[in-house]
Amino acid sequence: MNALIDFLPALLFLGTYAAYGIYVATGVLIVAMFALVAWYWFREHRLHKAHFVTALVALVLGGLTIYVHDARFIKFKPTVVYAVFSLALLGSHFIGDRVLLARLPQKSITLPDPVWRKVNFAWAIFFAGCAVLNLYVASHYSEAAWVKFKTFGFTSLMFVFLIAHVPFLKSYLPEQ
Repeated sequence: MNALIDFLPALLFLGTYAAYGIYVATGVLIVAMFALVAWYWFREHRLHKAHFVTALVALVLGGLTIYVHDARFIKFKPTVVYAVFSLALLGSHFIGDRVLLARLPQKSITLPDPVWRKVNFAWAIFFAGCAVLNLYVASHYSEAAWVKFKTFGFTSLMFVFLIAHVPFLKSYLPEQ
């Protein structure tokens, strides 16, 4: 259920883009991201930091997109978000006693610290790659192609990357 809720702003962006164009879709994305942050706040009584950072970046770059009427700003939002995530994950290797992913509440998996460090590093590299890939797609393809790739391409890449972890982590997964 949470995955669908998390994906809703992207779907709203895509649908609004198809019907009204990039500028209205950008406004809808900004509102949808803050609505998502609010939804988690009221449901779980906590600030979901990743969504909040994404909403702030959407507000700044989306606001610039609407204000100066230039879609390049919103096209760089995924690059900024992925770069922030990558830097946060990499930085956690040097700050604190555990890497960032190991600090998140875990319901289904417990890993030894060296494995957490490898998984955390892999995600940092993945997000850095996504940041670069977004720059490439935003710069070399049409706006419509970028919107589709942003919505479905990165989601698919993330799913494949997550599934690729299974062979390495299967011995740590619960047997149910």
